[in-house]
Amino acid sequence: MATAALPAVPAGFTGRDEDLARLFPVLDPAAESDLPVVICAVSGLGGIGKTSLALCAAHRAVRDGWFPGGTLFVDFRGYDEDPVTADQAVVALLDGMGVRGPDLPQTAAGQYGLYRRLLAEERGAMLLVLDNASDAGQVVPLVPGTDHHRVLVTSRDRLTELDAQLIDLNVLNAEDATDLIDRSLRLSDRSDDRATREPEAVSELAMLCGHHPLALRITAGMLRKRRHRSVASLVDELRGAEDWTAAVGLRPVFDAAYRQLPPEQARLLRLLALAPAAEVGSEMAAAMADLDVDRTFDLLEEVAAAHLVTPVPRGADVRWRLHDLVRAFGVGVVKGDARLWGEGEAARGRVLGFYDRWAGAADGWLRWLPGMPVPEQFVDRAGALAWLDSERSGLVAAVQWAREERYADTAVRLSQCLAEYLGWRRFFDDGITVCGVALEAAHRAGNQVGEAITWNNLGGALLEVGRAGEAVDAHIRARDLYRAVGDRHGEAFAWGNLGIALEEAGRAEAAIDAHTRARDLLQAAEDRPSEARAWDSLGSALRAAGRAGEAIDAHTRARDLYQAVRDRLGEAIAWNNLGFALRETGRVEEEVEAYEKALEGYREFEDWYGTGQTLSNLARVRQDAARPAEARAHYLCSADAYTRANAPTQAADAQSAADALT
Repeated sequence: MATAALPAVPAGFTGRDEDLARLFPVLDPAAESDLPVVICAVSGLGGIGKTSLALCAAHRAVRDGWFPGGTLFVDFRGYDEDPVTADQAVVALLDGMGVRGPDLPQTAAGQYGLYRRLLAEERGAMLLVLDNASDAGQVVPLVPGTDHHRVLVTSRDRLTELDAQLIDLNVLNAEDATDLIDRSLRLSDRSDDRATREPEAVSELAMLCGHHPLALRITAGMLRKRRHRSVASLVDELRGAEDWTAAVGLRPVFDAAYRQLPPEQARLLRLLALAPAAEVGSEMAAAMADLDVDRTFDLLEEVAAAHLVTPVPRGADVRWRLHDLVRAFGVGVVKGDARLWGEGEAARGRVLGFYDRWAGAADGWLRWLPGMPVPEQFVDRAGALAWLDSERSGLVAAVQWAREERYADTAVRLSQCLAEYLGWRRFFDDGITVCGVALEAAHRAGNQVGEAITWNNLGGALLEVGRAGEAVDAHIRARDLYRAVGDRHGEAFAWGNLGIALEEAGRAEAAIDAHTRARDLLQAAEDRPSEARAWDSLGSALRAAGRAGEAIDAHTRARDLYQAVRDRLGEAIAWNNLGFALRETGRVEEEVEAYEKALEGYREFEDWYGTGQTLSNLARVRQDAARPAEARAHYLCSADAYTRANAPTQAADAQSAADALT
């Protein structure tokens, strides 16, 4: 258990330079500090490389002469069935200090007393490496009573009870993970250059191992045994494995950690493994567990202390991330037990219910205008957007549960709640994915209204990725379905969106007809906000048809209607489009005024795409007026706005325009 000499650093240890850099200032007994740290505790998942890191740091410190008093090492075997106790460890430590046989006191009190006296009398700094502790109770009795010695502890648990510098060890980064595989192969055979010849396969293998050092070493061992087979062949085998964690050798590690969790924590871990995304918010975790948020937060902190979930601070909030391998382990546990499977299905139902409520409220904020009822859940539009941003991957994944019949209705509703947001953030590929799944589910269920709404949303996303012909077809499908169910309001929206797609497809006259139909239906429904949008779209189609005067009138009507209903963002869009139409008639001063009004509204709502468009429009005006410096400044600001809007193509175009004026 205890030795005067440190064990060797395991062969193939690589990377961890940043973690070593964190350790050295704490270990250095000569470092000046107003708060000297005697104990440093390194924690992380089993097999993550805690012992290797501790030994590497200890050997370097000894080499540099930091610990002339010597070193002692104890393996507590803290996660075995029969871990070493502090009373057993002190005997081993005394043995390492040369106290044995008749010199060893017969009582525990005497042994501790002698141990502390010897440490106090030793003037040269000593390093105690206390490895694999599972409980602070194993460590505390062995801490020296002086501050010139140092104690380095490793544990799978975050030992917050210790007055110690706590260092959490994570998986390797991608570069260090692939380097570990390469070094492991070449250590056994210097001519083994498979990692160099198959870099993509090695990267994929490292990803399958979750960049976990133990899994990487185990798979490197598999490769050594199959010396004449490719890395890609092992990747294919692992991808086809039913139990991923078992395939990469980590099932026993996770089994041991899972068994040590109290029942409530173990249940929460299982349920989190079934979440639609690897990272969840506290509210989502609470919904899964069917507990209040405070209790769930307490449990999450305990599971995080066991390094089975990672807290991810996001401003004032904290999110919780499960490593892919831990998720795979949790899913395996649930699948292997009928009772746990039923518990998991109930949690998945609660997830969809939670998302349905919260995404509905967030969507309400994105569509909210003064005078409407204030949506629940969020304080304002910014809060709703922030929540949607944080939950996007989970929301998109949850919609795909619509393939399962029992979740179809809720998932279809959820897809409708996401349409405005995904368009706003320009996540059009996500929009197409979500709509595709929702369409299948709505059609299967005979939900014609849901199908019509989804065709409409799909058309909008298709148009934005340059698939105008498909967008036209989608909006025609939506229009016909709305007609079939007698939904004149929905039909109006479909006509309007069809008009936008037709204009993009170069069919301006057909677009004018579609927008006119949409406008008339919306006027009849007395839906003034939507009527404003119809007038604005009609103006764009008129301008495309070369009818600039009529376009100005239409955009002006749209602007006035938006002002009447206090829709500031809609007003900004109308101002920008009015500027376009004014440009066609040479009314430059009015054009500039329109763009400046548009900028005010776009910036108020942090609509960076609209901001980028309008700044580019202003740049062209300045360029036409032979004012290149101002034009270049506007183009640069436009490029920045487009970048913030997730519009890289437009950002590159604006940057190129600016560069051309240098």
